[in-house]
Amino acid sequence: MNGIKKVFLSAVAVGATLGAHAQPSELTEIKVSYQPALYWALPFFVATEKNWWAEVGLKPVFSVFPAGVPQMAAAASKSWDVGGTGSVPAVLGFLRFGVKTVGLTNDESDANALMVSKASADQFVKNPASMKGQTILLTSNSTGDFAVQACLKKFGLSKTDVTIKNMGQAEIISALSSGGGSLAGLWAPNTYQVEEKAGAVKLCSGKDGGVMVPGALVARGDYADQNPENVAKFLAVYLRAWSWMTANRSEAVAMMRKFYEEGGTHINDASLQKEFAIRPTFNLDQQLARMDRTKGESEMDAWFGQIANFMRGTGAIQNVPASNTYITEAYMKRLSADPKLREFANRTK
Repeated sequence: MNGIKKVFLSAVAVGATLGAHAQPSELTEIKVSYQPALYWALPFFVATEKNWWAEVGLKPVFSVFPAGVPQMAAAASKSWDVGGTGSVPAVLGFLRFGVKTVGLTNDESDANALMVSKASADQFVKNPASMKGQTILLTSNSTGDFAVQACLKKFGLSKTDVTIKNMGQAEIISALSSGGGSLAGLWAPNTYQVEEKAGAVKLCSGKDGGVMVPGALVARGDYADQNPENVAKFLAVYLRAWSWMTANRSEAVAMMRKFYEEGGTHINDASLQKEFAIRPTFNLDQQLARMDRTKGESEMDAWFGQIANFMRGTGAIQNVPASNTYITEAYMKRLSADPKLREFANRTK
């Protein structure tokens, strides 16, 4: 869920270990990309701590990116093979670099929100229409922007009724905390930070605005074509981590705290619990159901279609790609068809 700029920023991926388990040399190396201290990236950390990659014959080499833009740009140099990202960069990644979307990380609809400062909360909560003419701080061309537009529509307003100030998420947190802004578009865990540190209030989420904000599991197109089994194994590891976390919430929350703090994000226990509470994830059967096209367009097709239409509206892309050109269920089906991988993906211990 990171902002997309029309011009790519250059970035060098920073290697990360995520764990210290020794792995045999016969394991197959797979380069995994992610962004630190985000809920959907937690499975990579958990799987590494538990040494689950080796169980399917993989040796992960991690690359960490500050946002989806440099992450997608790095696909051109083949610095990563698979990973997770936001839905906005996933669409752009396909259009510019042939990146495929091979699954879902989580439902981020309730985690992208229009936040209001403590000082202005009463006014806008009681009368949301009074936002007309106000300034909203947000990261343009992002899922946060997408959620804010949905919220404005819910309240009978449009983006032209307000003034948009484009800022990075860290800048927005600082502004809202210091009184430099009243309204802002943020995503978790940034939303929790302004709630905890500045008393900010969630005025409306993407879910409240009636939109779905999916997170994407991705693979470089050429890598996926040449290494379908590795992509299926990658998906199995990711899904096993969610299966385990669902069944072992207390330990999962403790691991989330460690993962977030290593990424520089500090939120309280209530907010850590909220991450699990408001962000549904998808097991193997649920992934397949949402990718199913037997009756026409799949749920994922519709969700990413909305995202792509939003991006065209912002000018981030010129044309909306057909979802079946970049969203593929082939690797999830390959995983499901392998009895050992299927059992592994669904294992809770």
